Formats: sequence, C-alpha cells, structure tokens
Amino acid sequence: MMWTIPNILTVLRLLAAPGVAVMFLYFTRPYADWFALLLFVAAAITDWFDGFLARAWKQETKLGTMLDPIADKAMVVIALMIIVGYSSMSPWLVLPATVILFREVFISGLREFLGDTAGTLKVTVLAKWKTTAQMVAISFLFSQGVFEHYLIMSSIGMDQEAITSVLDGGVNDDIGLRWKFNAMVWSGNIGVGLLWVAAALTLVTGFDYFAKSLPFLKDDGS
Repeated sequence: MMWTIPNILTVLRLLAAPGVAVMFLYFTRPYADWFALLLFVAAAITDWFDGFLARAWKQETKLGTMLDPIADKAMVVIALMIIVGYSSMSPWLVLPATVILFREVFISGLREFLGDTAGTLKVTVLAKWKTTAQMVAISFLFSQGVFEHYLIMSSIGMDQEAITSVLDGGVNDDIGLRWKFNAMVWSGNIGVGLLWVAAALTLVTGFDYFAKSLPFLKDDGS
C-alpha cells in the first residue's frame, strides 16, 4: 500500500519543489519562468488530486499523511525564495513572504515537539484555503515574470520615450507592448494581493494551531 497513486503524486510534488528552482539554473528567462510556472501549477493541481483519490479509493496511508504537508511547504517556501530573489527585494513581497516562512518554520518546530500529539490537531478548512491562496498567488507572480520578459524582449532597441508613446496610445502598438504591459501589471498586482491574503490567513491559522497546542505544552502540575 506504500506506493499507491496518491502517494506517487505526493512524492512527485515533493520532487517538483526543488525542480522549480532548478529551472532558473539551467534555462534563461522567460523560459525559466514558463517552465517554473507550468511545473508549479501542475504540482499544485496534484495537491488536490492526491488527497481526493486517497479518500475516494480508501488509500490514505501514514506515508502520504506525513509527506503531503511537507510537499506543500517545500513548494511554497522554494517558490517564494525564487520570486523574492528576482524581485529586487520588494517590501511588498518580502513582508508577506517573511510572515509565511516564519509561520511554517514555527509550526513545523511545534509539530516536531508535539510528536504523535500533533496528529490529533486536525487541519482546518481555513488552513486549506491558506494553502490555496499561497499557490494561486505564486502562480500569478510567476506569470508576471513571463509577461515582464516578453515586454522587455519586444521593446529591445526602443528608447523610453518611444515605449511611453506606445503605452500611452500615441503610437500604433504593432508589437503588442500594451497588452504585455497590462498583463504584467495585473498579474503582479493580483499575485501580491493574494500573497497578502495568504499571509493574513497564515497568521490566523498559525495562531489557531498554537492555541490548540497550548494544553499539551504545559508542564506537569502546572
């Protein structure tokens, strides 16, 4: 029962996490952004499928239960590391990413300390929404990188005044600068907005988990 289809999907998702980073080592942009986006989205989809299939086929295992949250966290942490690194340390990305990373490290350490007791603290619906918000936000932020580099490639050889004239509508847009610029701006804004939503949900679910664990953290006799 160890190598069921749900478990294989979980392991593939776990392997995809470092694979997202590897894309930026072996490919130039925007190809690296494209491959990272496709790999991340495919892995995120398996996050829903492996749990659904495990329940539908009654193939829930201890291995899958252990690896599933690890794969989710690895995907999010590595993707955020890449996005923040290529964003010139924008505070709009650094702050929510810091909140998310701090929470994941803190809760992981708490779960390790609690041991078997951690299994009694069930995952809430809000926590699942938190993970969904993180993955959708990261997908939009990767897509921003795709549009940004197509915009740069299309405007090679043009000075800033010419680019501004095209974007303002003063000159015919024969090379699609406007839609690439708008797609870059919108995907970036949606991605950042969802990342802040994910950070807020991360704080709420982290506090909820910590509050539930407090009875197990008391010393004997206290």
